[in-house]
Amino acid sequence: MVKGSFPSGGMPRRTPRKSEANAPNPPAEELSSTPLPMVGAASHRSEIARPPGRSPPPNPVRVERGVVIFDLDGTLLDDLSLISHVAGEVMHQVFGTPPEEARIHYLATTGLPFEAQLAQLYPTAPVQLRASAAATFHQRKVTEAYAHAGPFPEVPGMLKRLAQARWTLVVSTGGETEMAELVLEREGLRFWFEAVLGSREGTKREHLAEYRRRYPDAPLILVGDSRFDMETAQSLPGIVGIGRASRIHGWALTPGDLTRWGAAWSDYSLAGLPDALEEILARPPRSSGRRKNPRAGTRK
Repeated sequence: MVKGSFPSGGMPRRTPRKSEANAPNPPAEELSSTPLPMVGAASHRSEIARPPGRSPPPNPVRVERGVVIFDLDGTLLDDLSLISHVAGEVMHQVFGTPPEEARIHYLATTGLPFEAQLAQLYPTAPVQLRASAAATFHQRKVTEAYAHAGPFPEVPGMLKRLAQARWTLVVSTGGETEMAELVLEREGLRFWFEAVLGSREGTKREHLAEYRRRYPDAPLILVGDSRFDMETAQSLPGIVGIGRASRIHGWALTPGDLTRWGAAWSDYSLAGLPDALEEILARPPRSSGRRKNPRAGTRK
């Protein structure tokens, strides 16, 4: 844990806050009709290199149905609005970008590690300046976003249904592994997951590649909330992308947006995910001749 990441007394407890639904947001029609800056998708190989000595992957377990791998921020946790405000303020203070413009650019590049977002958005800025901005962002993300954010209302019940249906559940995030573990423990969700994978274990693409290597014949599902999550799923063989659409102030991703980027199913809530997975697995094989994934995984 980075010293100074938490105030004295340990991980701050989440306090009640107003629902996003009660915030003074523009109508969805207005959001979807407003042109937004979109930074081009970076190659996954251009993501920030990770230092040596990362933790080894957890030992494999038996997979009965398949593996559902969840992004954390904006997918399981209703925290993207808070995080985007933190990011906008940090980019304003460090790089001089107007806060609201910086916030929208952050949202347009979500799915990448923040360091990689800064490398895209400010490619001519000194590396040390970007590193300092990232360190400030990660600390403020914990104290100003994770301290107050909780899971989307349907998440606990949805995870329980998937576990009862014998799916193996995993979290994959570009953030710090320990932070993700602590938040999930605080919210009573850690119990449902076989593993929590973060930057300590590599990038999200590397997390997926490792599970694909372990279970070559098992259904593998990535559930995320961004274009980059869907493109990551598309970049590896036999991985199904599922999208959580979003409506937050100044930014909207519709189910249609995520479907265009490769999602096999998308909605504003994940309440229907268990039923959607059953329907996806029941679909006939594509005409390309690829073998349909069996419902039962393998043991490695």
